[in-house]
Amino acid sequence: MTGRRTAGALLAVGVLAGCAVPSHSAIATDEPPTPATTTARVPRLVDESDRPLVAFDPCLDIPDDVLTAAGYDPMSEDNADFAATHFTMLGCSYDGTVHIPGVLANYGLSVLSANFDFEEERQKASGNGDDLVLTELAGRRALLKTNTSLPYRCGLSVETSYGVLIFGRIHFRDSSAPLPESQWCVGLEDTVGRIVAVLDDFESASR
Repeated sequence: MTGRRTAGALLAVGVLAGCAVPSHSAIATDEPPTPATTTARVPRLVDESDRPLVAFDPCLDIPDDVLTAAGYDPMSEDNADFAATHFTMLGCSYDGTVHIPGVLANYGLSVLSANFDFEEERQKASGNGDDLVLTELAGRRALLKTNTSLPYRCGLSVETSYGVLIFGRIHFRDSSAPLPESQWCVGLEDTVGRIVAVLDDFESASR
């Protein structure tokens, strides 16, 4: 991911470098200045519905330093998009960087950005048999999800301006000793909080 971002930055610099900067004498004083315009980024995937576009792209909009601080390797990024005709999910997954001998071998995080709304996410999770806890994170409605038929996994879905941001984490044990269900979600809220802070800034800048 870092390589792709660096290449994109260099390309942008190259394009800008090819544009001549006009001198003050080239600007006609009797003409009003041209207003600045902004162009919204087109999502990598767009469905055929009338739902909002997926504005926040986890693969493009989560900074590497945020992932690193949360305990994940940005270079392990793997695409997790899901394309459908009636909704869109843009996402990436990451490998954890902490290993606790005898307890934790590894763990992984997926971050999915979707344009179905919070109530649809709650209904979907309930239909999957998840145990749900309605909560709040950074002033947003959130849904904590576990499922005893899928041990060592924890999910947290957070409402956004365009839909929902869905986080899923799974632990891989370092031994045959079971991990108590009370430990499945430990630390996930901190990780989500760091990324939601990025989302807050992103949505504020997009207004």
